[in-house]
This record gives sequence, structure tokens and C-alpha cells, in this order.
Amino acid sequence: MLKNILRFILKSIRKCWLGLGPNDFVRSISAGIIVMIIGISGIGLLLWSLSSNLPDLERLKDYEPRLTTRILDRNGETLLELYSQRRILVPLDSVPQHTIDAILTIEDTRFYHHWGLDLFGIIRAAAIDIASLSLKQGASTVTQQLARDLYLHKRRTFGRKIQETMASVQIERNYSKDEILEMYLTQIPLGHGVYGIGTAAKLYFDKSPSELTLAESALLAALPKAPAHYSPYFHPDKALGRRNLVLKRMLEVGVIDTLQYNEATAETLSVIPRTSGTSWGTAPYFTEMIRQKLSDEGKRLGFNYLTDGLTVHSTLDARLQRFAETAVDTHLAVLQPVIRERFIKRSLAEICSTLYGPDEPPNLQRALADSVLIDSVYPGRAIVQVALVAMDPQSGDILALIGGRDFASSKFNRAVQAVRQPGSVFKPFAYMAAIDNGYSPTFELLNQDVVLTMPDGTRWVPQNYDHSHGGPTTLREGLRRSLNLVAARLVQEVVPPRMVVKYAHQMGITTPIAAVDAVALGSSGTIPLEMVAAFSVFAAGGIYHQPRSIVEVEDRFGERVARYPIERRVAVSAETAYIMTDMLSTVINRGTGGSARWKYNFRQPAAGKTGTTNDFTDAWFIGFTPKIVCGVWVGLDDPQETLGAGYSGAVAALPIWARFMKMTYDSLGWEGEKFEMPPGVVKVTICQDTKQVAAPYCPHKIQEVFREDARPMRVCTKHRRMGKL
Repeated sequence: MLKNILRFILKSIRKCWLGLGPNDFVRSISAGIIVMIIGISGIGLLLWSLSSNLPDLERLKDYEPRLTTRILDRNGETLLELYSQRRILVPLDSVPQHTIDAILTIEDTRFYHHWGLDLFGIIRAAAIDIASLSLKQGASTVTQQLARDLYLHKRRTFGRKIQETMASVQIERNYSKDEILEMYLTQIPLGHGVYGIGTAAKLYFDKSPSELTLAESALLAALPKAPAHYSPYFHPDKALGRRNLVLKRMLEVGVIDTLQYNEATAETLSVIPRTSGTSWGTAPYFTEMIRQKLSDEGKRLGFNYLTDGLTVHSTLDARLQRFAETAVDTHLAVLQPVIRERFIKRSLAEICSTLYGPDEPPNLQRALADSVLIDSVYPGRAIVQVALVAMDPQSGDILALIGGRDFASSKFNRAVQAVRQPGSVFKPFAYMAAIDNGYSPTFELLNQDVVLTMPDGTRWVPQNYDHSHGGPTTLREGLRRSLNLVAARLVQEVVPPRMVVKYAHQMGITTPIAAVDAVALGSSGTIPLEMVAAFSVFAAGGIYHQPRSIVEVEDRFGERVARYPIERRVAVSAETAYIMTDMLSTVINRGTGGSARWKYNFRQPAAGKTGTTNDFTDAWFIGFTPKIVCGVWVGLDDPQETLGAGYSGAVAALPIWARFMKMTYDSLGWEGEKFEMPPGVVKVTICQDTKQVAAPYCPHKIQEVFREDARPMRVCTKHRRMGKL
């Protein structure tokens, strides 16, 4: 456009002068006037053309830089930053004076004395440009640089310089000097993908701007000229030289003295080590959940999480997240090699006879020595995966979440996306249905074989994990030992499958559950997060809390733009919740979860349940205290592959839970709280043999919990007199 206008002006002038005679004075004057008119018109047209591409006045008045959105944990620790340009808004009064002096000394000494243009600088730069027939000198003021960064392109052309000048004048008319400087310190690129003083101070020194030293401020002031060229990581010598140049200029203009100059120039660059690769932050599976939620909510509420500089207050506790990751890494470091070796041996056994000939017996040791062969037969599906969710049972707040072994290699979040058979961790729903309908923990069922109908219509004769059989067995004992036969009979004889499904849905399970005889054994798939939320109902006295990941979202000015209150509802009665909690406490104290006590030394009042599916495909443990509920799933992504014989929930999942819980309580100094017994529940000393109120001469007395209206009233009829059996 600019070239076309200039060509038009020159062409018009040429036509006028070519038409003049040698002695025609009048025509000469006329031609001059015409040339003047054409020139003025051309310049006006030029300025109009350039100004038409400038931002309108309203846009100049509304400065909205692209800012970084920060996801914070519940204690204010940054979990992850989301941005298109990594930048945070820093108020000018939070920037040290020596940082401001360093920037202005090297970039625009006369900033507070001009109106957007530095005429002295322009004359100096123009002289150099004319002499060199180039555009090597910028002579841009801070205001001009800001105009260019906000509204214009970076190519050096005469047209852009004119636009830059016009935009800077408009900026000066609409903002004070301090406002312009604050915008500049927020906007400027400072290398390695960061913009502004705030993010640069964090990147290079892990500090806030208010903590910067003179030498550090001088280094940041050295970068705007050419951030890549003066990178302290890639070109430390050049960065050091320009930093010292900034300090020298500060000394020359008198903003620092000789002592300050000498001390600052004596310092090394002292930048913190640069992290390599992509950083997923803390709790990447959790923050990715939040990112997706922000994307959806932004469409509804009208914000952009990549540019609006939001502050997201999440529910996660970074301390607990680190404990969870340590517990997972510690256990899987032991478990994975065992699973790997089993897979390799199984694969080699199938192919080694082919490799070494049909007449030669399989030679596993020979095959195991072939590293190339081992790598080829070790499938990726043999990677042991894990899901862990920890929640506050009193609010539903997610405190820690792990969705897999490695977020970089797999973004699939097993904690919230995987649908896996829960096995025996589903049994409490069946027991709860019985308790809530008037049955007591002392109710007995036969521990004998039964035939079950599976979701696919097939018939199945389940076995107890220990292959035991027995006579009448109480509900408490059946749950403590996780007896499949007792749970199956419970569904067949006491609570029908549809009732178990109903209670599971009341507890927050949303996945389809087949109302078949095998429902109590966890034959239908569930989601780990939902299972943990369901178990939190027991700890919360019968109240279900919707899992929550975000508390609130604030804009760049600290104003709330979204709030996510606690959502709760009654799932079961407080009496039922307490009785179930008491029964599940037995599982940890002296049942299938007992290793949490005797092996991992977790001694706080707790309750929980192990879970193992057929052929050891899925291993679970979900346990809780009054303060926290945590669930762990361990398995392989391919449900056709198994962990291997013996890797039950107590072996493959419980160790992670126990380590996590012990670290949490020990490190945070949490006091052990007992589960509070609600009104309507009583403890009664009963005879272990008859389940009636214990008489003075009963040889085996135990305490059991009952609903007040269902407590046993009859005194033991078997042990009323000493010596009578």
C-alpha cells in the first residue's frame, strides 16, 4: 500500500514538470502549486492508510495482556501454569526501584520526559540509518516498544515505524507514565517463552520481582534487546557482558554509586538450572481434569483459560500428592520386575521350542540370555498400572489423584476413566443393604457352595479365596474374611440383586450394574473415583459428597468468576453407615486387610476392604479414617492379562494404601480420631456362641453394635448357671 501511494505521487509530479515550457512562468507556478497539493494529499492519504490499521481508541483504553492461568493446591502451591504466552500481571509497586532504573537506563532514559517519542534518539538513529542506508537503529521509546508488542508486527519497515509512532502517542494520551511502565514490564518478551518481569524472575531466579537483587535486575534489563542472543543459558558470556553494560550505564546516569556497581559486577549470573523437556507440573492427571473442566466452563462463563490469567483454587493437597506418588513408586518398583519376568517366561516358553527346534527341549535359560529376544517378547501391555484417589469424606474434596504410572507416556486417566471390575470391594454394598433393612452383624448364613448367574447369563460356582467351607457364619465374619460364598448367599437369600444395585446407585455409582446373583462379588465394572466417593459415605455418617476438584476460579483482578460449592445428600442412615464402618474396621484390624497393621504399622482407627477379581486381574483396596478416604486399584490395562496368582488386593494394592496413609498421618501430625457412634446405635456385650445378651457365666463374650430398635433383648439361655453348658 505504501509503495503504491509513493509511486502515485512521483508519477503525478513527473507529469506536471514534463508539461512545462522553458519560459512559461505562470505554468511553472501552477505546476508548483499542483505538486504541493498532490504531495500534501499523498502524505495525508499515506497517514490515513497507516492509521486505518491502528487499533481503535477503545482497544487502546482496555489493556488486556495474555496472562498465565495458575492452578493452585488448597495451600496456595502452584500445581501447573496454563498459557499461550507465559506472563503474570505484576503491579508496579511490587517491582524494586533498581529494577525500574535498570530497564529505563538501557531502554529509555528520558521515559518520564517525553510524550511517546524521543526526538533526540530519533535524530541520532536517523543519522546512522541514513549513513548506512538501512534500518539498523530503532530509537524506540518504552511506549513505542509497548505499542509494537501490543498491536503491530515486528518487521522493520518505514510504515511500521510511522504506525508505531502514532500508536505510542495515543497510548500516552490514554495512560499515565506509571501505567505505561507497568504494562511494559508485564508485556515484554524476556526469552525462553516467558513474558514480563514476573515470569522472568521466576524462571531465571525462582523469585518474585520484589526479591530481585541489583545484579539480577540488570540481567533482566539486558534481555529485551535480543532475548535469544543474550540468553544466560545459551550465551552466558554475552549475557554477562550486556548485564555489566546495563550496570555501567546506571552508574553513568547516577542511579547507582560506585560501590553498588562494583558489588553487582562482581556477582556471577547465578541463574537457576534450566529444566529440560516438557513439565507436566504436580499431579498431572488431576490438573488435566481441571484443564478440561476450565475449557468447558469457559464456553459457558465467557473466559479463556489460556489468556485470561485466572487463578484456580483446587482441592488437591500437594503434600498428600507427593506422599501418594512415593507410595506408588516404592511398591511398583518391587511389583513390576516380578510381573515383567512372568510375562517374559510365559512368552519364551511358547516360542523357544520353535527357535531351538522341535527335537530340542525348551531352553529357558538360553532364551533368557538373549536380550534382543527378551525386548521383542516383552509387551507394553505388561506394564503394571495404578489408580489412586484420596478424598476428604466430609467435603468430597479430592486431596490426591494418580491416574497412571506415567502421564507423559499415557494420558488415559484410570482414576476417572477406567471401568474395572471391583471384585470384593463391592461386597459392602450388599452387606449395607442387609444392615439398612434390619439385619444385624450377627445374622448368620451358611458358608457353603452356591450356583450364581453371571451378567452374560452363564452359571458359575464361586469359591472362597482360601477354598474354605463352613457352617453358619455371621455377616461380620463373612465380611472380615471376604467370603464369597456368604456374600453370594446374602444376595440369593436376603437382599435381592436389584436392591444391591439400588444401594450402589445411592452411593454414587453411575456405571451400569447387572442385577444378577453375582452382583455382590463385583461382577460389573465401576470407576475408581466413584468407588472411593461411595466408601466416603461410611466415614461421613451416611452423607454422600460429590467429588470436587475446584473450589473457585478468580480473574486477574482477584474477582470470583466461578464457585463450586460442596454438594451433599443423604445416601444411607447414620446408623447403617456406622455399623458398616464398624464391620469394615474388623477387616483391617484382624481380617484380609490386617497387613496394614502388622506389616506396615499403620495404627490409626481405620476401616476398609480388599478386592480381587477372577484370575487376579484387578487388585483393589479402599480404606478410610474419619479424616480421609483413599482407594487404590492396581492392574494391567488389558483386562485379558492378569497380575498373576497370589497378587490379590491385599498384596498388590494394600501396600500402596498403607504407606500413603502412614506417611500422611506421620508427616502432617494428624491425631487419630475414632469413628463417632451416632444416636440410635448401641454396643451390647453378647455371647459369642448364642449371639444373645451375655450372661455372667458365658465363656466367650464379645461386643457387637446394633440398631437401638434391633438390639438383642434375651439373655443367653445356654450359659445361665456356672457349670451348665
